Amino acid sequence: MIKKLLVASVAALGLTTGGVLAADLPNTKGPPVFAAPPPPPVFSWTGFYIGGQVGYQWGTTGWDLHSEPPAPFVAVGEPTYNDQGVVGGGHAGFNYQVAQFVFGVEGDIEGTSYRGTGVEAVLAPGLITNTTRIDIEGSVRGRIGWAWDRVLFYGTGGVAFADFKNGFNAPTAPFFDTATFGRVGWTAGGGVEYAIDPNWSVRVEYRYTDYGRYDFVIANPPVSGTIGVHEHERDNRVEAGFSYRFDMFSPPAPVVAKY
Repeated sequence: MIKKLLVASVAALGLTTGGVLAADLPNTKGPPVFAAPPPPPVFSWTGFYIGGQVGYQWGTTGWDLHSEPPAPFVAVGEPTYNDQGVVGGGHAGFNYQVAQFVFGVEGDIEGTSYRGTGVEAVLAPGLITNTTRIDIEGSVRGRIGWAWDRVLFYGTGGVAFADFKNGFNAPTAPFFDTATFGRVGWTAGGGVEYAIDPNWSVRVEYRYTDYGRYDFVIANPPVSGTIGVHEHERDNRVEAGFSYRFDMFSPPAPVVAKY
């Protein structure tokens, strides 16, 4: 009986000591792991977009009058006159972003109230007035920019086209004539654009446009002979606009690993 009690006491003491020793061993299990919140999506300017713009346009018309064959050629330079008006319309384009660089192409079409009038002041002062007007114009341009998150600084340049209408009037003679010309030139400028959210952005842009030089003949001029006109059209514009970018090229959502 005493022997059985000794054996039971030793066994109980061994179990107690083993539990205490096990509790003293270092814990190799790390702290609990919590999944980090996903990072915010990276903004990208890549995608197709459409929008509108409105602004102010101003420029100059350089012109001269000259005789046409068979008369001997005589050219008379006239004072350059100023043109101005409101301009506005729509645009569409596509951007592709690589790192912080943004490359794109854009086209626009606009209506204008741009016009100005010059008075002949050399041969017979006041004999003829020349009015220049643009009703419709547009452009197709490349764009290259540098993006700082939602702010995009860009330059732009390409081909410009416009529908010029010239009206000639002789206040002292029963004469009036019109001529319409489709002109192609070049345009260049730059601007800054800010993305309000992943779809909507606003912009401010400046552009200079040169439509080059062109010639035409006044029909039935108020003086004998045939009179030609030589013109050179240049303009500037500042416009504010907005764009809506479609989501078809949005970056994928980040992948978060779970353990």
